[in-house]
Amino acid sequence: QVQLVESGGGLVQPGGSLRLSCVASTSISNIYNVGWYRQAPGKQREWVASILNRDDTRYADFVKGRFTISRDNVKNTIYLQMSSLKPEDTAVYYCFASTNWGQGTQVTISS
Repeated sequence: QVQLVESGGGLVQPGGSLRLSCVASTSISNIYNVGWYRQAPGKQREWVASILNRDDTRYADFVKGRFTISRDNVKNTIYLQMSSLKPEDTAVYYCFASTNWGQGTQVTISS
């Protein structure tokens, strides 16, 4: 069982940037699929991005070109660099590693 703790959320103006971090309690180097989902108020949780194996990155169409996912297997951390943020990016962002989930971090995009 891997414990995951997200951080880095907050309130940002449209067009701004944030970097989310997700620290794992144990090594994630052998976990094939790690990444991020998000859930906006009143909506279902939706997939945002994944890293498969070590460097095969995948993105939902609505974040392509704006978000970058990365992982640091030495620090057991998954990152999500978000830029050109829009109000519709407002959501709770959850990281996952295989079938393990974090508690989420709130991201609010508003002027």
